[in-house]
Amino acid sequence: MIRACTTGEKPMPRLGYLLPTRERVMEGQDETGSLLALAERAEKLGFDSLWVGDSLLARPRHDPLTLLAAVAARTRKPELGTAVLLPALRNPVVLAQQVATLDRIAEGRLILGIGIASDVPNIRAEFVAAGVPFEKRVGRMVEGIALAKALWTGKPVTWDGRWKMTDAVLGPTPHRPGGPPIWLPGSVTAARQRCGKLYDGWFPNGPEPHEYAQQWAEVKEAAKAAGRDPGTLDAAIYVTLAIDEDASRAEARMNAYLEQYYGMAAAIMRKRQSCFAGSAANAMSWLKGFADAGATHLVVRFAGDHERHLDVVTGLRQSLRW
Repeated sequence: MIRACTTGEKPMPRLGYLLPTRERVMEGQDETGSLLALAERAEKLGFDSLWVGDSLLARPRHDPLTLLAAVAARTRKPELGTAVLLPALRNPVVLAQQVATLDRIAEGRLILGIGIASDVPNIRAEFVAAGVPFEKRVGRMVEGIALAKALWTGKPVTWDGRWKMTDAVLGPTPHRPGGPPIWLPGSVTAARQRCGKLYDGWFPNGPEPHEYAQQWAEVKEAAKAAGRDPGTLDAAIYVTLAIDEDASRAEARMNAYLEQYYGMAAAIMRKRQSCFAGSAANAMSWLKGFADAGATHLVVRFAGDHERHLDVVTGLRQSLRW
């Protein structure tokens, strides 16, 4: 969904905020009160969606579906999403029931962002600990989501694949008929094709604004080739911001954040992910580049100092009538 611009010009994208679940655990703050307070604050400031990430052991944090259930109960307007969930780590029948229940609590506000996870040692170890073969994660994700979608119809399902069942019926069904929209990152060509062929939205975290339009065109072309209407797909982007009028201080904040979060050199992560460090005006100009390239939903992650960042982005958004 797109929010219309009051000036009558091209509609501007919806704006989402990623809750710092990973950061809070890294800081030794396992309580959830501050996270729920941030969710409520973001809703009052007019953010259109609230998001949480996913990991078991590689990057420990709160379980996303459980936390989103609490966020759903504390908010009324924002969409709620996973950025992104790893379905391959979960039994799809159990996941289907959890998602259906969460979508009922959220009354249809849920967006299920899904992915396969990066190929790095600690994530491989996470899959081993969960008893899931890492090399089979793409097939497990695709089949598992297909099974969940079948179960979300509420009709009897017979399945003969990795999971087997005969005339199985799931209840409850999701609030939205057929289940929540499913978004896929699609950072490589094969994934973008898979996204266009099977899912409801593209949700990368890697391209820069000048790369976004071409990659989004690949997704739409894949949808068209599969006999789908590309106009029904959402175009999103997940970015990380460090806003400071002192550019050097913003750069230092971003680099420290990425190195602590991922345990890798900041230069490596900044090549893989869409990141901006600098002034507020330049940050909004950078974000507008994605909108101009076709993005209709921007999800922002802040490199610390969340209350200030929320206020800064809100102020700029209001000044631009976005």
